[in-house]
Amino acid sequence: MIKTVYLTVICLLSCSNLLHAQKAPAWGGGADVTDLSFGFSFTYVSSYLKINKQPDWQLPFIDPETGRTVTGEIASISSPDAPGFAVGFLTRYRINDHLEVRTTPSLVFADRKLIYKYQDATVEDKVRQITTTAFDIPLQLKLKSDRIGDFRGYLIGGAKITAGIGSKKNDDKSKDLIDKLVKTQQYFASYEAGIGLDIYFEFFKLSPEIKISNSFGNILRPENHPYSRPLSGLALHTVQFSLYFE
Repeated sequence: MIKTVYLTVICLLSCSNLLHAQKAPAWGGGADVTDLSFGFSFTYVSSYLKINKQPDWQLPFIDPETGRTVTGEIASISSPDAPGFAVGFLTRYRINDHLEVRTTPSLVFADRKLIYKYQDATVEDKVRQITTTAFDIPLQLKLKSDRIGDFRGYLIGGAKITAGIGSKKNDDKSKDLIDKLVKTQQYFASYEAGIGLDIYFEFFKLSPEIKISNSFGNILRPENHPYSRPLSGLALHTVQFSLYFE
């Protein structure tokens, strides 16, 4: 009888230790329990402009009013990667355990550059800064894997509308031709795709995500000045690394 009691106590203690050793999955603040949830995001943005040139893009620019040569022959036009950041809000609707629809409206602050090099080595390079504050409105589908412990991978894809803000500040009608700016369309659409990881904590869910997007069509606003005339079109390529808190 005493041996039986000892064995029972040992079994109970062993089971108790096993239960304590197996950590319960984190709740994530209930983010996956309800059909509708909300959050916010912080994003690092890296972008550049894909350049399409006119057939005669290298030719010097001549002032149509005076006939004066404003710039010499162009050797190259390039657009390096430029950094920026965005802050936004997240609204998510659950369709099933592996699929959801979400939108993440964001305010984006990003600078893009066009660098013009000339055949004459004595002529200084011209850098045209395209300072952009924009509002992105995306609609995305999120395809999620099975949850493994406190982690779940996912794929994201969709499209977004970008609306430029503060376009009047970029009005340069009074500037000389040599000081003109290159302008982009105030509204344009892009497609985007990426991957991410849901990490569950006790009171919230954190989702690091990397995503690329490319604009549809031509976003250049054509004008007749030394920096816009050589271009036939521009497209925006963006890489974003985001942290979503839900």
